[in-house]
Amino acid sequence: MSRWAAILAGGAGTRFWPVSTRSHPKQFLPLAGTEPLLADAVARLEGLVPPARTLVLTGRHLLEATRSLLPHIPPGNVLAEPRAASTGPALTWATVHAATGDADASVLSLHADWVIEDPEGFRRTATVALETAEHHDVLVTVGIVPTRPDIGYGYIEPGSPLDDRARTVVRFSEKPDAARAAALVAEGALWNSGMFAWTARRFLEETAAHAPEIAPHLPRLETGDVDGFFEGVTPIAVDVSHLERSKRVAVVPGSFGWDDVGTWAALARIRAHDAADNVGVGRAILHESCNCVVWAGDDTVVLDGVRDLVVVRAGDVTLVTTRDRAPSLKALLDTLPDDLRNR
Repeated sequence: MSRWAAILAGGAGTRFWPVSTRSHPKQFLPLAGTEPLLADAVARLEGLVPPARTLVLTGRHLLEATRSLLPHIPPGNVLAEPRAASTGPALTWATVHAATGDADASVLSLHADWVIEDPEGFRRTATVALETAEHHDVLVTVGIVPTRPDIGYGYIEPGSPLDDRARTVVRFSEKPDAARAAALVAEGALWNSGMFAWTARRFLEETAAHAPEIAPHLPRLETGDVDGFFEGVTPIAVDVSHLERSKRVAVVPGSFGWDDVGTWAALARIRAHDAADNVGVGRAILHESCNCVVWAGDDTVVLDGVRDLVVVRAGDVTLVTTRDRAPSLKALLDTLPDDLRNR
């Protein structure tokens, strides 16, 4: 049985505008340090899954840039989707690809834009997830042990034990309000990380049983007609098409410093900050200011006597918003002229 990794790297990263653009999205940005998030995602697989069995799913317009960023990944392992159809069809393609030479293959599904503080802890948890999928013949989701109630994440409510490392799933709860988030954390619910593991056989059986948006088009994929497959499927997230519908789902808890870095404000969690809780990337000078996040790019940004701001400089565009409003950046983009939004 071979083990594969499938890294989802096709997102637009609109919440990191104006630095993140269609041709240079979030996963290409060094948000956590000196390397792009996608390069970090591949590097932390060392010792877990080799480059020869690492698949990267992205859009066709990002194909060459992705291959250039990842020279150790075989070019044929960068799978360029003909159209964006969400994670259900993308991971079905990756799973069929992994199973082509090994029907007993197992797959670890990851996102390209996470920050992981403890790579070794990540690899240990990923190994448990794969072993659980292989030994119990289930779809596995990794649930992050919460560090706080957070309305930005979905939650997993664990059920009865499968063994001493995994439990069944009672239900998935979508992003709750503050009171519900606090209650879920108190009850032992876990954050839904979007990190999954399964065997190819089990995943494809669950596709046939529970994913009518995808299943009728599998024959095209199995004969190599990728364009036809993506033309026929209905876009759907794998959480919905498989995890929420299947009765064969388990959760493995993880605690390895996971952060999905969803907004500019998240840099305050993952970057070093000064005594006034300011985070500055690039030449950022902050005077009598606190709780600010500054991305200066190639320029210089100076703040004086302000608090709770996010200031981002990218080329000839400067974004100024508040940390509270940073999660709503997409709503701003919808109001901007096309040439500015799609710069």
